Amino acid sequence: MRVLGIDVGFAINGWSILDKDPQYTNGIHLIDYGAILTEAGTPFELRLRQIFDGLDKIIKEYKPSDIAIESLFYFKNQKTVINVSQVRGVILLVAQLNNLNIYDYTPLQVKTSVTGYGRAEKRQIQQMVKMIFGLKEIPKPDDIADAIAVSYCHINSIRPTQLKSI
Repeated sequence: MRVLGIDVGFAINGWSILDKDPQYTNGIHLIDYGAILTEAGTPFELRLRQIFDGLDKIIKEYKPSDIAIESLFYFKNQKTVINVSQVRGVILLVAQLNNLNIYDYTPLQVKTSVTGYGRAEKRQIQQMVKMIFGLKEIPKPDDIADAIAVSYCHINSIRPTQLKSI
């Protein structure tokens, strides 16, 4: 199983690709990670297109079967939540157009999966991602470590009966 993990944002969309395969240590391998960046001041609809195109390219290159996305949580700024919701819609659309299985996880689920504690701080999650995957440093920007955590949560949450046989 290959999973694309996404940390949703409109300026920075962190992404990661994890493989679940018994041939790897702990059965999980971090294939690649990065961020889709959009520039402030760019018309929002163009930013949405850049996110769509960037994610579509990643999906076509790595051919994941599943996409794991962190659920939106409470935002104080109403404009921010509307923009992030629109980005999330674009991500769901490109995932659907590429026939990916779509999974959604709450921040509590992601934190618990990675650290064992649902109220873990962002820095604790980043340190655990670094440790679990033997990285020399925490990936930057921080959204990348969050995307790795989301895909790791998915791999640890999926039941063998839910896996499609190849």
